[in-house]
Amino acid sequence: MLPASALRSVSIRALDIPLFEPFGISGGAQASAANVLVRVELADGTVGFGEAAPLPPYNGETQADALQALRSAAPSLQGRDAAAWPELGRAFHARARPRSGSARCALETALVDALARQAGVSLTAFLAAEAPAAARRPAVRLETDMTVTTGTPAAAAAAVRRIQRRGIRVIKVKIGGPGGPAHDLERLLAIRAAAPRAPLVLDGNAGLSRADAFLLVRRLQAARITPAVLEQWLPKDDLAGMRRLRRESGWLVAADEAVTSAEDARRVVRARAADVINIKLMKAGLGEALEIARIARAGGLGLMIGGNVESVLAMTVSACFATALGGFRFADLDTPFFMSENPFRGGYRVRAGQISVAHLRRGHGVLPRAAG
Repeated sequence: MLPASALRSVSIRALDIPLFEPFGISGGAQASAANVLVRVELADGTVGFGEAAPLPPYNGETQADALQALRSAAPSLQGRDAAAWPELGRAFHARARPRSGSARCALETALVDALARQAGVSLTAFLAAEAPAAARRPAVRLETDMTVTTGTPAAAAAAVRRIQRRGIRVIKVKIGGPGGPAHDLERLLAIRAAAPRAPLVLDGNAGLSRADAFLLVRRLQAARITPAVLEQWLPKDDLAGMRRLRRESGWLVAADEAVTSAEDARRVVRARAADVINIKLMKAGLGEALEIARIARAGGLGLMIGGNVESVLAMTVSACFATALGGFRFADLDTPFFMSENPFRGGYRVRAGQISVAHLRRGHGVLPRAAG
């Protein structure tokens, strides 16, 4: 007889959500969220949901990649025990590489959501129990920033005013797009004029050369703009450049694209290339994210929680993850604000940038609006 946590079915479908405007980063722009929804059902009828949010300008993974990987794996998952979710996630990744990070995240999320719902606990409580003790820290508040995407100085200033109307304090700015450091400086001056006291997270998405990065640092220092953190300005393999950027700017440096696996995290720690690691569950799933958190904290690095262009489902999972581990210094969980439709009900609550998942009782609490 199969255990109650055995997988009865796995279903996959495209999840397309329009955005108010294209989401632009240094590598390009995405006009809509081209994601994937995974639904699993356990032997006792409990269901769980997960979301894949591939972002081609970020790491090359596409919706088609995620759909193919998940649909190919679904038949082999029938009858497997969802309680073995870390092993199932690793096996999936081994078969589906190289571009399967968000697909693995969707599968693992659906599995742990179903297990948490079956156990009658929130996803936060479930993940806190799964996390190594060395990865956990005392819980602190989780405050999200909101992003100003690439564009003109006027558009940046207008975006900042909209962000301020939401009551959000921390502003993330995408840099490294067309126009180089001079254009970025114009945008940042416009943003600083609109929000003189806002902490600024400057995200290059690995799109700046060393020359452009150090030129922009000098110009920001001359303009007396001190960022809260420089997030992945340089190419992901330029750890020496990242270490030099930390030293010469005197500012915090966060590794994002440079850390997509536990082994990447070890390299960054050994190279002293960053002060902070940005954990995105879409990079390699929940299990790998737990190990990255453990390595970062053992190495004395701080943590950021971020994401791709994700709906409230995936963003809620990330909020549960960060709350379960505690002590995240930065949070970037804002992409549901960019979506013109919400195909779900439930999920995290945000008020003036402050995120709460304390009200969730079973799993991540998010259901498709069509689901009962």
